[in-house]
Amino acid sequence: MIRLDPATANPAPPPTIPAWALTAHGPSDADAAFQAGAALAALDGFAQAQPAWAGAWRQRLALRCAAASMRLAGRAEDEAGLRDAWQLCPAGADPGPAGAIFGAWRQLALQPPAVSADRLAKVAEMLGLAWDDEALADLCTQIDDMVGSRRPAPFAAAAIVARLVAMRADAELFGWWLADLMLALGLRWPQPLPLLITQAFGPAFRTEGGGGKRIRPGQKDFERAVCGALVQAAAEACRLASELSRRAERLLAVAPKLRAKGAGDVIFLLLNEDAVAGSLVTKNLSRFAARRLFERLQQLEAVRELSGRPTFRLFGL
Repeated sequence: MIRLDPATANPAPPPTIPAWALTAHGPSDADAAFQAGAALAALDGFAQAQPAWAGAWRQRLALRCAAASMRLAGRAEDEAGLRDAWQLCPAGADPGPAGAIFGAWRQLALQPPAVSADRLAKVAEMLGLAWDDEALADLCTQIDDMVGSRRPAPFAAAAIVARLVAMRADAELFGWWLADLMLALGLRWPQPLPLLITQAFGPAFRTEGGGGKRIRPGQKDFERAVCGALVQAAAEACRLASELSRRAERLLAVAPKLRAKGAGDVIFLLLNEDAVAGSLVTKNLSRFAARRLFERLQQLEAVRELSGRPTFRLFGL
């Protein structure tokens, strides 16, 4: 019999963005900031609540951000390719450039929003950037100064992207990673939410009178564009939260029907990861037992197979 903590077995209601905040017809700077505030307020309560499935939600957001990063990185991997790059890589092996970028976004979603030169050096390396220690130490000081200034979170996020691109033209991807970190620092979230880069090439960053050209970091109206991007990114994150909430509720509902000795470990992983390999082996679960357990969960419509392959299958909410 699987025993679950009642405090986490009841999924929290997913957040929603007010409909009026999603209506953007050439808003002023003040309107854009107000709408971004409403979107962040909807996410704030949920980011603090930490329901049982929050881990899977954060990791699915990380996957989306990694897929959006491929355009800036000059690569073509989609979500499925990135998932494979990560899942097919043996423990401790190099996941390749695309897998490393995915790993940087996973790290953002997993760790508290702390800033140190060592951490930024590791992230820069994962994103394919060589950065000297002195420059990273200076960057940490700049981030601390921004946080200490108590600048509104959306504007601090916009400022750090613009600052990175001004320092190095090839550092925009790193800037968007730091933008989500700045949001978490400014809003005092226990863990960041990977959000903004999914909108980096979207409508929020297209000029109205300039032929639809992309508004780049540091250019006119960039702060307003970041506010609009936050609204859209938050809305998509909320829709994903609603979807995963229903799926997690189903998984938790069928948990008492599972008799496999290691089923509790599998459920924990499904609630905290984007995907779990069907060949999973734990101290309580053999590969054969894991395959049978996932087949049972599929029969109960509690998980989805994500790879579309007959071998090395991946499962998730």
